Amino acid sequence: MRPPPSGPGVSSRMSAQKVKDTGIEVALRRALFRRGLRFRLQGPVVPGTRRRADLEFRSARVAVFVDGCFWHSCPEHRTAPAANAQWWSQKLQDTCARDADSTRRLSDAGWAVVRVWEHEPADSAADRVSELVRARTAQVAGPA
Repeated sequence: MRPPPSGPGVSSRMSAQKVKDTGIEVALRRALFRRGLRFRLQGPVVPGTRRRADLEFRSARVAVFVDGCFWHSCPEHRTAPAANAQWWSQKLQDTCARDADSTRRLSDAGWAVVRVWEHEPADSAADRVSELVRARTAQVAGPA
């Protein structure tokens, strides 16, 4: 059960947080598009769950997740909220466990998973994704 907001503006600030089309997501999509890659948005990639990849390269079987530093407990930028600390600690641990489970399930099904942190430069992330997608596409296609 969710605790009550710790202050008057907290609920509205949290509700205003974007779930998709964040700045890094849009920048990453643009960078990948400039590299000639096409992808599916919000693809349901983990069977039996509501989990979706932010970007999906179905033919190469690559799923890309763009993770926010707070919500996914970035090792560089994670913070521990003081208000409702126990509740938030459990919530963030559950998010990390769900991320690990999604990665494991996708890997077991033959997918490659790329996780991009929100603080990562879009061009660097696009380079990583592009290399992986092109390599896996070449594997699927076989020798020319």
